[in-house]
Amino acid sequence: MFKIRKSIFFKYFATFILIITILFAVLTATISVIVDSYGTNMKTESLSNAANSAAVYVQNAFQNQDYQDFNTFLSADNGGLKFLLELLSVNDTSMLMFISDENGNVVHYGGSKDVSISTEATDPESGRYAVPSSVTKTLRGGEHISSTDDLGGFFQSNHICYAIPLFNDGEYVGAIFASANSTGTDALLSTMTRTVTMAILWIMLASLIAVYFMTERFVSPIREMSRAAKSFANGQFDARVDVIGNDEVAELATAFNNMASSLQNLEDMRRSFLANVSHDLRTPMTTISGFIDGILDGAIPPEQHEYYLGVIASEVRRLSRLVSSLLDISRIEAGERKFTPTVYDICEQGREIVISNIQRLEDKRLDVRFECDNDNMYVLADKDAIHQIFYNICDNAIKFSREGGVYEINIREKSGTVFVSVYNEGEGIAEADIPYIFERFYKSDKSRGKDKSGVGLGMHISRAIIEAHGQKIWVESEAGKWCRFTFTLQGVKNEGKDKKQ
Repeated sequence: MFKIRKSIFFKYFATFILIITILFAVLTATISVIVDSYGTNMKTESLSNAANSAAVYVQNAFQNQDYQDFNTFLSADNGGLKFLLELLSVNDTSMLMFISDENGNVVHYGGSKDVSISTEATDPESGRYAVPSSVTKTLRGGEHISSTDDLGGFFQSNHICYAIPLFNDGEYVGAIFASANSTGTDALLSTMTRTVTMAILWIMLASLIAVYFMTERFVSPIREMSRAAKSFANGQFDARVDVIGNDEVAELATAFNNMASSLQNLEDMRRSFLANVSHDLRTPMTTISGFIDGILDGAIPPEQHEYYLGVIASEVRRLSRLVSSLLDISRIEAGERKFTPTVYDICEQGREIVISNIQRLEDKRLDVRFECDNDNMYVLADKDAIHQIFYNICDNAIKFSREGGVYEINIREKSGTVFVSVYNEGEGIAEADIPYIFERFYKSDKSRGKDKSGVGLGMHISRAIIEAHGQKIWVESEAGKWCRFTFTLQGVKNEGKDKKQ
């Protein structure tokens, strides 16, 4: 039960029911007041018409006949007045009409036989019903009475009453009363209440169905996400959520699937990273161990010791480069490697790199081209870190250039940004491999299979350093023809000596 109460369905349904109940309660109360007021007004109007009609008839009859006083007229009547009262109340079975004399005694009445008159309304002297003195006093003042009460104790329960005083030569001679109970209005309210109650029940049923489907529509993707998240916790990243529609839930499902894909890629990269690191560590260590054992066991002749010790030294340097690169990546990604921007001449740095590789360039007979917008172009960057990137790109360009091909370094400036490009003609990179150039251990890809000395982390480190400077690096290539690496740096207009910023 507690789990159900915590569910979204229960919360939605409870909220719907609460809102509907409050709205219908307010609606019922409003309609009840309106219906009650309308019913009372209608009955009062009906009673008023009946009382006025009776008053007109009685006054005309009294004036047209020669009677000494009004009491004599009332006493002499042989049933005409009673017939009149019965006739006027025939349309309402709850209506009671009666005529009182100047003292409040009821002389004639007609209409409903179910009206309960209070025992206190009986005059002990005459034995007839008598209107309370408080009512008579009001009528003597010439006021009409329109009320919903027990008429000063005349009735045993509340009635809608209307009374008209009768005067003869300015003197109060009696009154005509018309009354009716409110059972008609109560019946209408009861019917309305039952109708509203049935409407509430049907609406609640419809709400239950609607909320169920709405909740299922919203909760189903979330439920799937919850299951997928649990599978992620167990190391399974292949779970996906069905995307239905184009609303916010669909956007959330799409974002979740994108996150799952990213986690899957990250996990694949992690496994690939561990596999590559293990391979690059195991291979040189196996070589070193084998050659050392061969030397110690005497399997390798003394005259070959120098050669194999050179191989061992090369493998040790390779291990050192791998460990150094891994530490470099870890420091950059952890934000521990701090870069110190300085203003320096990027063109001069490019010339120094070309000069340091002059022998290799000549060995391959490359057509070297060095182009700059100006002889000196200054940038704001960490000089050593950019040298690491610049040298690595130039080194790869020489390594993978075809003999006699074009080798070009181009440095240009546009809108305050310096673009550094290194171009070479040679193997190039296949279009399918370009997105992975800057990933860890890209060297393992067949397109860089000739690189036996590198550890495959140079381009990944280059991207990390460039991005740490807030700049960009990218590659363009046509497989089998050419390749161009480009990175950007922040240009500086002030031309001067290298200085700290």
